[in-house]
Amino acid sequence: MKLKSILMATAIMMLTTCGLIAQNSQNSKTLVMYFSWGGTTEKMAKMISSSNGGELFRIEPTTAYPTSYTPCTEVVKEELDNGVFRQVKKAPDFSKYDTIFVGVPVWWHTAPTLMTHFLENHSADLKGKTVIPFLTYMATYRDETLQALVDATPTAKHLEGLGTTNPNQKEVDAWLKKIGLGK
Repeated sequence: MKLKSILMATAIMMLTTCGLIAQNSQNSKTLVMYFSWGGTTEKMAKMISSSNGGELFRIEPTTAYPTSYTPCTEVVKEELDNGVFRQVKKAPDFSKYDTIFVGVPVWWHTAPTLMTHFLENHSADLKGKTVIPFLTYMATYRDETLQALVDATPTAKHLEGLGTTNPNQKEVDAWLKKIGLGK
């Protein structure tokens, strides 16, 4: 009889704990924040959001980048070489989120200074949050750029990021599942 009571009490505690865990994960808010110039990073951000219900937030510079490829690369290279940081029009309210995906294109072998500067300026707002980098690229420097986003958010916890040349839903869903945030 005593063993039956202990087992029953243990089962009740386990169910209560599982209920609290499920409740906490349902209350967990996710932000999918991204900067996209050509649309590929935006495409990936939308895939992430559609898979995990995260709220989308597009980072926009106060001064737009050129819309043509070559002039844009020239401006970006000048910004990198001279330590120029464009400002962002609006920041999300980070206090509303526990998990924040951060997406960028790879520009000149790294993350755009627009984003690294923005993230560094919001380091205090990201303290203790889970930050997950993602990016799109045409050639290489995937790992270096993922690391640049981690380095720009030193007060946050991090999960494994994803970089890809041509995002597709199957790849995004497999990654989200691997890091414990997918279906």
